[in-house]
Amino acid sequence: MDNPCLRCGACCAHYRVSFYWTEADPFLGGSVPPELTVPLNHTRAAMRGTLHTPVRCVALDGEVGGTVSCTIYPHRSSPCRELEPWEEDGRPNERCNRARAAHGLPPLDPRTDKPLGPGHTPLPLSA
Repeated sequence: MDNPCLRCGACCAHYRVSFYWTEADPFLGGSVPPELTVPLNHTRAAMRGTLHTPVRCVALDGEVGGTVSCTIYPHRSSPCRELEPWEEDGRPNERCNRARAAHGLPPLDPRTDKPLGPGHTPLPLSA
């Protein structure tokens, strides 16, 4: 099944993206570009553009509902890495559908491709 995030971007333009500050500190192993973040307090940072309405993460490229991409995808923060469009059982993620609705996009349908449970891989065990 293809990735609906590549033609959506609603979550990136709806939710605050906050995380532990070390994720944006390269000296401590962080990978999020610090120049794209703002401090929230002494332990948390956020992606620029996600603190005030209208929300739009500075790393979002493209138009919500059209072709979009994350300009820092390999270096994105943990909240972005953890948000999936579907739950493990194939149900649409409620947070994803809430963001989609806020941007006038239809909800995701449940997955029908028999999603795998935790610890399983779609790759063959031998070649």
